[in-house]
Amino acid sequence: MKTIALALWMMGTAGASQPAADDPLTRPMAVERAKEWLAPQPPERIFGKSWLVGFGGLSVALIDTVDGLVLIDGALPQAVPMILANVRAAGFDPKDIKYILSTEPHYDHGGGLAALARDTGATVIASARGAEGLRAGAMAADDPQLAYGGTWPAVERLRVMADGEVLAMGDTQITAHATPGHTMGSMSWSWKACEAGTCKTIVFASSLNPVSADGYRYLSAAGKPFVAGFEQSYRKMDAIPCDILISAHPDNAGAGRFNDKPGACRAYADRSRGLLAKRLDRERK
Repeated sequence: MKTIALALWMMGTAGASQPAADDPLTRPMAVERAKEWLAPQPPERIFGKSWLVGFGGLSVALIDTVDGLVLIDGALPQAVPMILANVRAAGFDPKDIKYILSTEPHYDHGGGLAALARDTGATVIASARGAEGLRAGAMAADDPQLAYGGTWPAVERLRVMADGEVLAMGDTQITAHATPGHTMGSMSWSWKACEAGTCKTIVFASSLNPVSADGYRYLSAAGKPFVAGFEQSYRKMDAIPCDILISAHPDNAGAGRFNDKPGACRAYADRSRGLLAKRLDRERK
């Protein structure tokens, strides 16, 4: 049956991977890792009414709240037709998506948000700093990756949520968790998913990778707030209830599309701690 389901999914999404060339909101970005990031994956139910509808290298989640759907992240602009096809393949109508939650104002996670909002009528939700970047369709002036360049379609319909604020919808409550470091506007999201009398907390974590363009220094005056941001995020990931972890880039959280091992969020923070420590050591030399 799995083989048959996969074949049906491939048939149903074969045309979705080719966005309309004349659509400015889904026009393909020439990104070096686009093929890797957008490796096609069929929709996968995580637990309860929570799904993954993204790709091999970029996570996109879907939550059925009874009163509507919530999507998390939008991948690259050219990914939008496949995301919508995966939502349909999972048995849902994209027009039922009411909100799209953003993890960070970078093109690999926010590039598809404008088209997704247009095509579904949904409102995009982000942190205050994240919303600034999404409105501009560009990285912030203090972003460690600014010199990489790259702009993406700007998002017009936005709502801002603060750290700890809760989006209550249907039978689901989704909590916003500020997790700065990778960007100062990064936001992670958590909610409870239930099935057969058992409930688990799922965390969709923003990137915590301390990467930057060449020449950037985290130990400079401009970089020190980012180091403090990472440390704040580590403390949060150490303490947050976390039965299942989804990371914005799946390979940052372990093998597979999500991590349901005990201590997954702490391990996610520890990975970044180690990478940041090595980076700072190199800068001191």
